[in-house]
Amino acid sequence: MNLFNRAASRRRPAPPTYPQLPYQPPPFTPDGGPAPDPRLAALTGEWMIDPTHSRIGFSVRHALVTTVRGAFTEYRSRLWFDGRDPARSRAEIVLSTASVRTGVEQRDAHLTGRDFLDATAHPRMRFVSTAVRLTGADVYRMTGDLTLKGTTGPVELELTYLGHVVDAFGDERVGFDGTTTINRSEWGLTYDQRLAEGGAMVSEKVRLQFDIAALRTIPGD
Repeated sequence: MNLFNRAASRRRPAPPTYPQLPYQPPPFTPDGGPAPDPRLAALTGEWMIDPTHSRIGFSVRHALVTTVRGAFTEYRSRLWFDGRDPARSRAEIVLSTASVRTGVEQRDAHLTGRDFLDATAHPRMRFVSTAVRLTGADVYRMTGDLTLKGTTGPVELELTYLGHVVDAFGDERVGFDGTTTINRSEWGLTYDQRLAEGGAMVSEKVRLQFDIAALRTIPGD
């Protein structure tokens, strides 16, 4: 699957309208966890992240007292959301490591260099989900494998469902916010300049943030 050469259709026929049912608190499944809201069954299908209205970013502590924030501006995705059975949902996101932006050109060049992402040798980073579980009325826990700089390791995202709309172009959109924290050294990002006070110039803990607006795709797009 060549995600970076897959063109996305921007104009879609108007989707069917769904009746607005009164909210009923979801029951619990036999294992004690919450059951999906039955209204989400209509959203089952394939989706893709809309880069124009989404952000895949990160934040990291710098010099102990400040926080640097950045984002990846080039990526492709394939998402399958199953509103009836969240465990069948899945996601794949491939990002261009050279597309990292923090607002400071010199810092971006350092991040794409060998001390950090090494974008020349490792032009892509990839997340593939391995399991999804509903943990609250609108909260999902997604476990997956992150491949970065030649190393693959597990990460766990907490995703909050924000809602569903049909936009002015007739496109169906769903929104999710997600976050997780990783230790960058576990993926070979071992830059370790120290401060005079003894702390690290760049924290090993990196918070990843996903502000997702996803568009429903049409089979064959």
